[in-house]
Amino acid sequence: MHRLLLLLALVLAAPSSAQPARALNTEGFRLYQAGKYPEALEKFEAASRADPKLALAHYNVAATLGVLRKQGRICEYSAHRQTILERLNTAVRLDPRRLTRAKEDADLDPIRDTVGWQRLLGRSPAKQADVPEILRRVTWYSPGEGVYGSTRRLTFPEGKRVVLWRRVIDDDARPGRTEELPGTFTLQGRTVILTFPGGEPLRGTMTPRGVLDFKEFGTFLDSPSECEA
Repeated sequence: MHRLLLLLALVLAAPSSAQPARALNTEGFRLYQAGKYPEALEKFEAASRADPKLALAHYNVAATLGVLRKQGRICEYSAHRQTILERLNTAVRLDPRRLTRAKEDADLDPIRDTVGWQRLLGRSPAKQADVPEILRRVTWYSPGEGVYGSTRRLTFPEGKRVVLWRRVIDDDARPGRTEELPGTFTLQGRTVILTFPGGEPLRGTMTPRGVLDFKEFGTFLDSPSECEA
């Protein structure tokens, strides 16, 4: 009986997992307010490990990674768009109210033009009716090429316009100039047809997974290739 009472007393005296997690999150927020984003990220990550169900900690990880991405510190802190989306999705799954905050949070601007963000807003590339809106709102990138990462990008502004951004690699294998080539497009169901001056139409498809796949032009994703050697 005495051993049972002692065990009960120890359990009651021990802090719950939520207590240290919230304390770590508060420390992280103070560091964030002071502009010490790497240190804040470390605290938010520790808080999410201490209590994996603390939605606010996951949200703060996503937001801080967004700030670091804006600062160009992508490779140093793995501030990739997909990573930010994963942490934000975890936060929203644990607490759907986080999505309301996310819609107004400038820290998350770097992921607004992704398929993942469109999914959070309720749109899905698996639904053909959502394809036109997703095509227009997402920035599309080619896979990486060596140390240069993505060398092509597609955007679909208003109307039937499309813009192809290209990084030109010089003969000595160094990145040269960049250029933008405007064109037009048509959309028939899932089929996307691009037309650029002086070239043949390029026919592709938006897959249900949210990938633009062109037979002769290659594949385009919603995130650039980064930090590759």
